[in-house]
Amino acid sequence: MSAEPMDFVFALHSHLPYVLNHGRWPHGSDWICEAAFDTYLPLLEVLRQLGDEETPAPVTIGFTPVLANQLASPVFAREMAAFFDQRLTACAEAPASLASSSEMHLLPLAEYWRERLLRLRAIFDDMDGNLVGAFRALETSGRLEIISSAATHGFLPLLARDESIRFQLAVGMAEHRRLFGRVPAGCWLPECAYRPRGPWAPWPTAPKSGVRRGIEEHLADAGYRFFFVDAHLASAGRPLGLSGDPASLDPEVRLTGGQVGGEKAKRSPYQAYRVAHTRGASDVSAYVRDPRASMQVWSRFEGYPGDGAYLEFHKMRWPGGLKLWRVSGAGVDLGDKQPYDPPEALGRARGHAEHFAGLLGGIAAAEAHRRDGVVVAPFDTELFGHWWFEGPDFLGDVYRALRERPAVRPSTGSQHLARHPSRAAIRMPAGSWGANGDFSMWLSDQTAWTWERLWPLEERFWDAAPAALASEDTRFILAQAGRELLLAQSSDWQFIISTGAAADYGERRFREHCSDTEELVAALVDGTPAALERGHRRAAELAERDALFPDVVPALAAALGGSRSLVLR
Repeated sequence: MSAEPMDFVFALHSHLPYVLNHGRWPHGSDWICEAAFDTYLPLLEVLRQLGDEETPAPVTIGFTPVLANQLASPVFAREMAAFFDQRLTACAEAPASLASSSEMHLLPLAEYWRERLLRLRAIFDDMDGNLVGAFRALETSGRLEIISSAATHGFLPLLARDESIRFQLAVGMAEHRRLFGRVPAGCWLPECAYRPRGPWAPWPTAPKSGVRRGIEEHLADAGYRFFFVDAHLASAGRPLGLSGDPASLDPEVRLTGGQVGGEKAKRSPYQAYRVAHTRGASDVSAYVRDPRASMQVWSRFEGYPGDGAYLEFHKMRWPGGLKLWRVSGAGVDLGDKQPYDPPEALGRARGHAEHFAGLLGGIAAAEAHRRDGVVVAPFDTELFGHWWFEGPDFLGDVYRALRERPAVRPSTGSQHLARHPSRAAIRMPAGSWGANGDFSMWLSDQTAWTWERLWPLEERFWDAAPAALASEDTRFILAQAGRELLLAQSSDWQFIISTGAAADYGERRFREHCSDTEELVAALVDGTPAALERGHRRAAELAERDALFPDVVPALAAALGGSRSLVLR
């Protein structure tokens, strides 16, 4: 009797903060247009090719509600058209520009980009600019599974009110049903950040509270069945750090080689666990990121993306932004990069895909005693194409290579749980997949001021919400205040402040959404006819700029439906 194949779950997390109507370049709509051109369209193209070949590719892909709303917006379609025009203009101007700089040897690469732009624009036009509909069609045909997330990627463990957590998840569930037509089984926790049931005191200035519910309890209430965690939360490996760079970890974490605090790995990452809390095991399962498979793809230091044949992300030609060079080698200066060779790079991607399939086969052989085994490799979708240009081709070639390895069975998150309901229960500590595996990328001396503004704002909003929701005169103002609060809660602002990448932009956007929420809540609290008139006017203006989450009112009601106290009695 042959052994049960080991399931393989390739999970992708697609997310960008709300950038439409907030500028174009360098931070604004170009951000989402680049992601669509570099990642979402090439990935869609590869998945369609695999379908035409009848190669099973049951990727589990998540779209955050804030990203899906943008992709479904007519504003995005217009911005994407302008983006294609700008890049094609750069290709048209390249011959003269290259000739003037004695770089005519790069001209074939300008033609390569022109052909790619035309091909991907044709795909975009053929779907009438509806990327959401295109991925929805793949799920409807049974080729993949689409999961959801919190509304704006709010960092759930650090939100001060349980209503805020419920609001993020309720909007996420409602928007997924509206845009993708079905109830999602899986939830990608923003930043893979988890907090168990227990006392809540994340910072000395945080609001005082007693015992708070665990994140898995909120997920169960919202209707989710599974989520993903980094290996160290299950005591199954150490945090991988930023881009898989061991140097990004604190020395204590690096030296222990194990968990935060030095606890050594004890559990296997090759099974799904039911998440338990003080009242018993929940019906929500946690998938554990496999350190070996993830590091091989994630790390630009130890993994595939750093290969010298691949397209160099950091060097581009101005004006136009065309990337014409390859990585060339570790530590090669930008000025010494060699011209990109597309056929060579695609050949390298095929080789790496075969190597990765072999790695999965080796894990399956070593874990053959497990009848419920699963290898989980979760990544940011934007790694494939945007950061690692050849990533979508690699992904497609992985699924092709797995056709020759019957010991490994590609599966979605739901398919694995249907075959093997998780039985082993686990209690996990707080943590994330960020640097050091904790919350420090989002809450530190550098970013504490953002939470010290956000926490009181949550209190004022939720204190004002019940009365405002009950009246038709104030419901419109409350709805837009809710949207602005969700946007202020986006984890992206603290992340880009911490990394130093466009910190001024992150600070400006955070302050802007906080100020807008405060202004609308103040009008609700004032309650005079003049204040409410001003509130209606301002809410209407903001609804034009931040046009997302049309079904926010029922989600507000759902968020208020639970206990309004931080303290569990």
